[in-house]
Amino acid sequence: MARHPQRHNKPNRRFDRSDRVNVLLTRILAEEIELIDDDRLDLASITGVESDRDLTKAKVYITGIVDDETLLESFNDHRNRLQQAIGNRSRLRRVPQLNFLIDETGKSAERIEKILRDLEIPSDE
Repeated sequence: MARHPQRHNKPNRRFDRSDRVNVLLTRILAEEIELIDDDRLDLASITGVESDRDLTKAKVYITGIVDDETLLESFNDHRNRLQQAIGNRSRLRRVPQLNFLIDETGKSAERIEKILRDLEIPSDE
């Protein structure tokens, strides 16, 4: 018999706590922006959230069809409402301070695709 038998038969966790919190924050924020009556947020998306370990701050990556400055302004205008939604819909002890950032991955992907399309590949003759 083993001297220290395994006490917990927990399966390997696929996500740590911060990953689960980030997914929760993304869902809450996405649902809340659907409820906000602001034309600047039409077709706006939350593409990701990165919270720090102690949940005092969270970077919220956003994208939308309006220009970046207008998009950031609109999210900042609704920051308090979005933080209240997190407080009301989650069981987090503290609501992180939201910092909105434009998600540049879509623009980077477009730029890379354009470069690849414009490449002239010599044929093997």
